[in-house]
Amino acid sequence: MAQLSLFSAEARPVRRTDLAGLLCGPGRIVRFGSGTTARLSVAVTDAVRARAVRAAAAAAGLRLEAEPGDDGTVSLRSAFRCDLVSMALAWSRDDVKHVPDDLQLDGSVLRLWALASGRADVRGGYLLALDPEAPHTHRPLVAAAYRAGVSPARVGTADAPALRISGAARVRRLVELVGPVPERVPAADWPRWWGRAS
Repeated sequence: MAQLSLFSAEARPVRRTDLAGLLCGPGRIVRFGSGTTARLSVAVTDAVRARAVRAAAAAAGLRLEAEPGDDGTVSLRSAFRCDLVSMALAWSRDDVKHVPDDLQLDGSVLRLWALASGRADVRGGYLLALDPEAPHTHRPLVAAAYRAGVSPARVGTADAPALRISGAARVRRLVELVGPVPERVPAADWPRWWGRAS
């Protein structure tokens, strides 16, 4: 039996701070009015992914409302809440999205990122989407991924940037961190090692 990593998503219950995984990709968090409340939002590609993200957020104590788009995408967003302000402050600088200097990409954060905007590629690697509207966040996220042991390459276009994790050791580490395929999520959409589902 493989030893469970202390940084794996299975090592502890999901916490509110793990929702930072949504912000690693195209998610957004904004404060309202005087800044005493904040709202978290993210767009996902389909209803299956939306259900998985909503379930993970609910486990962390956050309800996300879903609004389907005409193109099959689903927009998810929370109500404005005072308990999201600390995350909003950590993830912004001068009202611009900013990666916290102390961001640690452990299994739970990576799991939320993969749920919201991850996908396998045709060459055995795994892609984690980046925010095309915040290119200044890409380099810090690369550095955080290096620290997590899943050294990525930046790939894609300006409109669809991503981190690509490839190579047996790095993909195996990612599989170890994010844990098993979530219920009702297609196995092909989840990190796999040597062609086996995690």
